[in-house]
Amino acid sequence: MINELFNLSDKVALVTGGSHGIGMAIAKVLGKAGAKICINGTSRERLDACIDEYKKEGIDVYTLVFDVTDEKQVDEGITKIEKEVGAIDILVNNAGIIKRVPILDMAVEDFKKVIDVDLVGPFIVSKRVVPKMIEKRSGKIINLCSMMSEYGRYSVSAYASAKGGLKLLTQNMTCEWAKYNIQINGLAPGYIATEQTAPIREGGHPFNDLVMTRTPAGRWGEPEDVGNAALFLASKASDFVNGHMLYVDGGILANFGYVKGENETD
Repeated sequence: MINELFNLSDKVALVTGGSHGIGMAIAKVLGKAGAKICINGTSRERLDACIDEYKKEGIDVYTLVFDVTDEKQVDEGITKIEKEVGAIDILVNNAGIIKRVPILDMAVEDFKKVIDVDLVGPFIVSKRVVPKMIEKRSGKIINLCSMMSEYGRYSVSAYASAKGGLKLLTQNMTCEWAKYNIQINGLAPGYIATEQTAPIREGGHPFNDLVMTRTPAGRWGEPEDVGNAALFLASKASDFVNGHMLYVDGGILANFGYVKGENETD
């Protein structure tokens, strides 16, 4: 019974931007649970390079090139998935970018680009995928948000604006689509140990010190931590969870003022 709750056999999952990092970790966990994994990207070379990574885990991955901000490409790509793999049961809107630039120095074009990829992209892809879910009266949509959905930080104005908007878009999708037995939720990673964060996780880096001292769990998250949470949101176990924001952050949002070693009795 418990195993059946998390069994994704015969389910088709699309993880946008699943060729690396957190997206790949999510796709691997869903694949190990039995889902047929589809991923997209804007680089055929990068998609081809990641296939072996999936094969190491015993996962056959379907890859295709399309830009989540281009409605025509999205339609063509998802039509191809529907014909060659099947209708999408699980959509993970993971594709995203960040530009770390102070507001006064950020070009309007760069601000718009982040909004397009991180907020408009999930809108376009979800809008194209959901009619089949409505038809089947079944589906899961997971929007990759962030702690920046909740608060701002220096130099991430575009990213935080997009992720805050995605949090509210998640709630609005729920208001419109939950009646069709579709669960739409946000998944918000904290500070995760990925290839992109490797340079700032080295000993002595000020940001590494901040994460290690401010996170009650006392560590960086692993990509698999996010993948495991995604499995819950993609499975039958979350069938009455809707419009929720699941933070996978080691507790940092619960007590951002926490400093390891202070006020501890054990």
